[in-house]
Amino acid sequence: MNFIVVGCGRVGAELAYRLFKSGHQVVVVDSSKETFNRLPPDFRGRTLEGEGLTETILERAGVKEADGLAAVTNSDSLNAVVAHIARVFYHVPVVVVRNYDPNLRVVIEAFGLQTVSSTSWGAQRVEELLLNPTQHMVYSAGNGEVEIYEVFIPEAWGGHALGELLEPLKQCYPVALTRAGRSSLPDVDVKLQTGDVLNVSTTSDGIGALTACLAKRMEA
Repeated sequence: MNFIVVGCGRVGAELAYRLFKSGHQVVVVDSSKETFNRLPPDFRGRTLEGEGLTETILERAGVKEADGLAAVTNSDSLNAVVAHIARVFYHVPVVVVRNYDPNLRVVIEAFGLQTVSSTSWGAQRVEELLLNPTQHMVYSAGNGEVEIYEVFIPEAWGGHALGELLEPLKQCYPVALTRAGRSSLPDVDVKLQTGDVLNVSTTSDGIGALTACLAKRMEA
């Protein structure tokens, strides 16, 4: 597949290299030639010096044939404009925007662009690790609004129904229950056993409520 990465900072260089190592054709665009030094020596994609929002540069990068474009410069406004041009005028099938300033995220998303907010996601992950160190996040959707967590069932909850644990929380949905190495799609009536591994889909508020619920019974 053919991909264009606009911005060769740390994220752009890492992304371009990962795509290249996966066997794709990659063109990296940046206004500063020196930034291409961030690319590993064995990178064999193309590099193109110039402003990513100009028609000439985008077309030289192959935007008309591109399967995807990532705008990952350190400017939210530039990323938004480049992505909008790629999607609306060149009809690139997949366009992804990196967002730095959380205050501008809603503006970018208003254009209907797929957005990755490293600042918001990173802050949320640090908060979760500080507040809920016993819970392990295994999958994050979007920018972390919904995540799947791996929760170990303590002895205090052994013998209790799954519904007894989750139904009062409202924001927690069971994904899988693993017992003795075998996983299943759990019913709310299943009886939990000590050491079960429960995967739940929830929000940051939901995992906090689940942690508190588990702890409350353990203290009782």
